Amino acid sequence: MQIEFIGAARTVTGSSYIIKDGDFTIMVDCGMFQGKREIKDRNHLNRIYAPGKIDALLLTHAHIDHSGLIPKLVKEGFYGNIYTTKATADLCSVMLPDSGHIQEMDAKWVNKKNKRLGRPEVEPIYNVKDAEKALENFVPLSYGETVQIHPRIKVRFRDAGHILGSAIIEMWIDEKGKQKKIVFSGDLGPTGQAIIRDPEIVDEADVLLIESTYGDRLHKSKQDTYVEFKDILQHALNKKGNIIIPAFAIERTQELIYALARMVNSDKLPAIPVYIDSPLAISATEIFRRNRDCFDKETQKILLEGDSPLDFNSLHFSRTSKESKQLARETGSIIISASGMCTAGRIKYHLRDNLYKQEASVIFVGYQAEGTLGRRIIEGAKQVRLYGKDVKVNARIHTLGGFSAHADRDGLIAWLSNINNPDLKVFVVHGEEKASLSFAETVRERVGVTAYVPMWGETVDVDTLKSVMTTYGLDDKPVEKYTEIDHEIDSLTQTINKLKDQYHEMVSQKSYMNTEQLQDDLEDIRSLIAMVIDEL
Repeated sequence: MQIEFIGAARTVTGSSYIIKDGDFTIMVDCGMFQGKREIKDRNHLNRIYAPGKIDALLLTHAHIDHSGLIPKLVKEGFYGNIYTTKATADLCSVMLPDSGHIQEMDAKWVNKKNKRLGRPEVEPIYNVKDAEKALENFVPLSYGETVQIHPRIKVRFRDAGHILGSAIIEMWIDEKGKQKKIVFSGDLGPTGQAIIRDPEIVDEADVLLIESTYGDRLHKSKQDTYVEFKDILQHALNKKGNIIIPAFAIERTQELIYALARMVNSDKLPAIPVYIDSPLAISATEIFRRNRDCFDKETQKILLEGDSPLDFNSLHFSRTSKESKQLARETGSIIISASGMCTAGRIKYHLRDNLYKQEASVIFVGYQAEGTLGRRIIEGAKQVRLYGKDVKVNARIHTLGGFSAHADRDGLIAWLSNINNPDLKVFVVHGEEKASLSFAETVRERVGVTAYVPMWGETVDVDTLKSVMTTYGLDDKPVEKYTEIDHEIDSLTQTINKLKDQYHEMVSQKSYMNTEQLQDDLEDIRSLIAMVIDEL
């Protein structure tokens, strides 16, 4: 039996693994790659050798880095069942069509540029209809329910405590008269997280795939994090500027609402306007309210007392683009918007409108992957490029790691240590290379079991740990890399010259009595140049 590591190997995105032998092929997660261009380019690869031969897909949770390529897989020929929890299916019903819309808009923007540059059109990775069709394959399950998905395989979903509906997957495989158990941690939450329950304990496994997002560091406690959050808010409000919070639409936004509600309702914070400016986050919040069975005891108690943990008087939801644009005139408000890593969505507009202001504050409350705008800001960038313009970073920048929905190093070790098997084989995944290698060493030292950090494209025999590599059509020869870079520089030079010619032709043909028209045309040229540069 073999495991193929299609994603989230020495990186935190693109989670996807295939378990296979001569009789079956099962996929766990089918996530989108995010971050640097070389990572994002993997989304366009037809890397799955035969989608139609995959017997079933198991989905740990709804985050796009775990679910985002499901519509592409279905589009390319996968027709099997997609097993997941009910809450995850509910969240995917809004997240995947939203992702499809983003793919369409991205392709539309690229094609606008390509048309002017004489380049061929590109197709979106998938569209809204592809996403809606993929949803037809979902089979919702309850936590603790054991299901036979193949004559030799049964699975059970356990609460991972990461986001609403997130799951640890237990998989039992009959092999030559014996049973082997493989456990997939998915993304494990910390204990004491707001709203949802703590991760369930798993005490038996032969093979474990465990995440390592924060495998080399520790978080502050939730209590300390809430105190720090309150202090940051009060200091920022005294400056009369806006407080911008990039937040993942699922879980992080809801936990922020929960924390702010507690502060406002207990008079620890004035009833200042708080805007949730993300249609996806608003839909996700409504799904949270409908899935109360996933809530922890504390949240259930609040509900029984007649209060709402996800509401307060000064909370406002901005659903339309018009409402979102009106927030540019706000001062002294808290604006929570997606995406959490500032890679797309309305948050980029709010950063453009506030980053240059000394009275403004930006609070990061989630992981920022390599290559993302959020990562550049927290690493101290003095200016960033947004919509074709350089924007100075004058706002105060804060990072609150204690809001993370991922367990830290010691939390992961504590959870793993419940598995009582000296022959356990641990594959460390879903972490940047440094974090994964560090956590693997910690596992060996503290738990005393085999820990292996796979490479992207590696297929490992579970019994022998022998492996083979697959490049998925990529060629990693250094000489060819340099040749590609030279080609890209030549292409960029040609493109800039074309834009220069277009600009001179544009000026010669128009008198520009209308100053706004001149600004519009110049902005269009700037945006095209910015997109070409971003490609490199």
